[in-house]
Amino acid sequence: MPDRFKWTIFMTLLLSFSLYSAHLYITPPPNEQELDGVALQGKNIWQKKNCQSCHQFYGLGGYLGPDLTNTVRRRTPEQTRAFLKHGTDIMPDFRLTEDEIQAVQAFLQAMDASGTADPNRFNPTWYGNIKTD
Repeated sequence: MPDRFKWTIFMTLLLSFSLYSAHLYITPPPNEQELDGVALQGKNIWQKKNCQSCHQFYGLGGYLGPDLTNTVRRRTPEQTRAFLKHGTDIMPDFRLTEDEIQAVQAFLQAMDASGTADPNRFNPTWYGNIKTD
């Protein structure tokens, strides 16, 4: 194979890869939800208290505590508040204020709303992403 042909193939692949990478980074994910002020405060508290070291969202995070992606659906607000206020046998009491508890609850509600999908409605695209109907 001539060197010029190899160089042309290499440059074509490099350009294709670069354009595809730029497309992935520029295009926002579908249905991306921004956190409102209170939920964003809850996220900051979540990170400050290092909750992700024990808990997970979408299966990512620690393994000592439960995955909290859809915890709001499984527990009443009072139960969630009690966990946050007093801790459990293995979860410490972080001494959160009432405002902090409400903020973390708002964050958990936002995560709960974002963590629902019906896999039967997923349509893979030719380039590897998934579209929903």
